[in-house]
Formats: sequence, C-alpha cells, structure tokens
Amino acid sequence: MTSSQSTAPEEYDVIVIGAGPTGENVADRTAAAGLRTVIVESELVGGECSYWACMPSKALLRPVAALADARAVAGSREAVGGVLDPAAVLARRDSFTSHWQDDGQVQWLRDTGIDLVRGHGRLAGERQVTVEAEDGSERLLVARHAVAICTGSRPVLPQGVPGLADARPWTNREATGSPTVPRRLAVVGGGVVGVELATAWRALGSEVTLLVRGGGLLPRMEPFAGELVADGLRAAGVDVRFGTEVASLERRAAEAADGGSSEVTLVLGDGGRLTADEVLYATGRAPRTADVGLEQVGLHPGGWLDVDDSCTVLGIDGSWLYAAGDVNHRALLTHQGKYQARITGAAIVARAEGRSLDTARWGAHAASADSAGAPQVVFTHPEVAAVGLTLDAAERAGLRVKAIDHDLGAVAGASLYGDDYEGRARAVFDLDREVLVGVTFVGPGVSELLHSATVAVVGEVPIDRLWHAVPAYPTISEVWLRLLEGCRG
Repeated sequence: MTSSQSTAPEEYDVIVIGAGPTGENVADRTAAAGLRTVIVESELVGGECSYWACMPSKALLRPVAALADARAVAGSREAVGGVLDPAAVLARRDSFTSHWQDDGQVQWLRDTGIDLVRGHGRLAGERQVTVEAEDGSERLLVARHAVAICTGSRPVLPQGVPGLADARPWTNREATGSPTVPRRLAVVGGGVVGVELATAWRALGSEVTLLVRGGGLLPRMEPFAGELVADGLRAAGVDVRFGTEVASLERRAAEAADGGSSEVTLVLGDGGRLTADEVLYATGRAPRTADVGLEQVGLHPGGWLDVDDSCTVLGIDGSWLYAAGDVNHRALLTHQGKYQARITGAAIVARAEGRSLDTARWGAHAASADSAGAPQVVFTHPEVAAVGLTLDAAERAGLRVKAIDHDLGAVAGASLYGDDYEGRARAVFDLDREVLVGVTFVGPGVSELLHSATVAVVGEVPIDRLWHAVPAYPTISEVWLRLLEGCRG
C-alpha cells in the first residue's frame, strides 16, 4: 500500500518509522506473530546500509581484498597483472545497490504481509503517527500496541569551519555512490568510514590524503589495529597525516580537459595547504530524530533516544514507544541494529499478548550483546575484526584481566594464506571468571575468524572448555591454541 490522501485514522497493531534493516526486522518479527504492522519510510526501503553504507562500501572494498590476496601468493601473483578496472568495480557496486531502486525490498514487504506508507513520519501523540507524503497530503496512523522509531543516524559535519558548506564535501553517501573516481581525494577522519573509503578509492586510482586530528586510526579499537591499518594504507600509497586539523576550505573552478571541473583547497591548522578534487568528511554520526515529533511526547528533538535493554524508550508512560538501531546509540552497527530489532519485536509481541518481559541478562527481551559482545569488522587491508572489550576498556571497567598477543604470521595457516603474511591477534581474559571478554584480530582474511570469537565471548565459554575446541590444521584459526596457551601457561 502506498500513501494517499486520507482523513480518517488508520489503525494498526504496530507502526514502525524507518524501513532500514532495523525497521524491517522489527516489522518482520511483529508481523510473523500475527500483529498487523505498517512501516513508514521517507526515502528508499532498505535504508542507509543497503544504498549508502555497508553494501556499496563493501562492494567497493571486496575487489581490493581479492586482488591483494592473489598478489600475496607465488604462482597466482604471476597470473595477476595490471590494476583494478574502476568501471567494472563501480558497475558491480551499482548492482549491489539495485541501482538505488527499492522495488525488490518493497516486494519483500508485500510478501511478508507488512504495509508500506511512503512519506515523512512524525509522532503526533501517544501511539499516533502522522505521515506527510511528497505531495503534502497527510495520513494519521494509530497503533493499538506499539510505535518503533528506527530512523538511524546521519553524518555529522563540524561546525564553524569557514568555507565548508561551499566546498560541497562528501559524506558517506557521496563517497559510496560516486559514479566516477576523483583524481585527488582528501579524507578527514580516522575512524572506520575514513579508513575504509581511503582504502577503496586509493585502489581505484585516486591520490588519497588521510587527515587525522589525533595520533592514530580506529581510536576505539586496540592501538595495534590502527597502527597496522596505517601501515597498510601507506604501503598502498595513501598519504596519512596525524595531528592535522582543517582550518578552512575553498572550492573554486579549475581548468580541465572536459571543461567542467573544480577543486577544493584545504587550509590546514599549521598553515599548510592541500588541494583535492573532492573532500570526504568522516567525522561522526548523529541520530535522525530532529523531525520525528519527539516533542509531542515530551522528549527532546534531535537527541539520542535513551532505552532500556528491551529497547523501550525511557520516560514514556505505558511502554508503547521503542527505539532500535543507531537512534539509541547503544551500538552503531547494522548487525547490532538487526539484533536489537529482534529483541524489540519479541518485547512488543510479549506485551501485546499480556506476557511479562524477560529482561534479565541474556533474557529473551534484553539486548545484552550490545555491551558484552558486539562484533565489528573493518574491511581495510589488512582487515580488523574485533568483539567485546579492548584491554584498556576492560581495565577501566575494573576487571582483573590478562592480555595475550600473538603474531598471526607465525601460524601455519596464515603463511599458507599469503606469503609474508603480517598480522596480530589479542585475547583479553577475565582471570576471575576465567572467560574471554575481548578478542581482536588484524590481518588479511581475519573477518571470517570473528564469529568463533563472538561465540566464545557472548557464550562466556570457560577457558578450560575452549581448550577442547580444536581448530583444524592448517588454518589461521590455530591462533586460538597460541592464545589459550599464553593464558594457561
């Protein structure tokens, strides 16, 4: 169903605002339980991840890893010549975004029995949502049981930088969707988005300069992860500069063979200048809550939504309002948003059926993994895969811990994976409970090691039992033996 002029309230059991992966999963869970569910979306069904983040960025990065892996092994190295074909890579990227058309995901909603209303959804009171269509018409939706806000997050640009707006900077959307390869690209920010897109565009032929205000990359991960990624970027030809701020920007027309080009000059904090064709700002995210009607229910527009472990919004009487995914700031990761959606859907269904919630740690209605075991992969070269706490975070939490590091290149499976393999692994053990609380792998191909670590951390598998989980020989997973040996002595 698509939006049309309507004056009478339309009643549903559940209203979901936002049809990204999180919203889709909330709606899927409630519809599967027999609750009549509608989802409201102002852009493309599928959301940020499908069209401007996870899928297009990984489609850009996969050829980089495939080529690097082929070049890392004698025999295949000799069979691989030349560089990546930008046109082919971009075309493959476009196929993964369905050319920015959401027909397939709309059909999935229909097949699942979920109604779709296109337009901008806003809370209008308790269990009420108004939807404004592009033509200005409005519909009023009323929920018998629950409203879930799943509107995600947006990129944040710094305030007060002269010339920033006129420079027309890229955010993740422009950087993952550009139809052409910029000759020179400046990337501002050393987090996940910055390092991944610096990796991708450098491999496609851009001259990339990465500007980082601090002293390292990936500041929320183990320090060695950022160090190895910086080494990989520099080896690929990226100019990585730490301790660097952008004081101002200026975009001006520049002569080009096609007669239609411009360039942007970045004035740096030390007075230096950098000229690029495009500048990508990857400097953080903010919740998409400024215009969803929070003020109608006594909440502050534009802020993160505080929730309990069932993703029920705090400060709202009646337990009818939920917020899942980026908007609650628990874990800004697509897979965690989908996990929260499953928890949210289960909580909505339980309350609709008059059942009490199980919100104990690891209960059916508690998103406990957000704090204890949220996994993340950074698809640079080398890859970074991490779950749980870093050593520093564990110590700050007051845990008595022991960290064991191991050279991944010394593992037989890694040396077979690639000649001169370089990587590192760290496991953080809680000595009082005798369980793992954090694991970090850095190296080519380590993303596929992560789920074993996630199971160990989330499952709180005792170290003595992990000793009996035998990794196959010869695989990179044999690093588990070395990490456990280091802990057990």
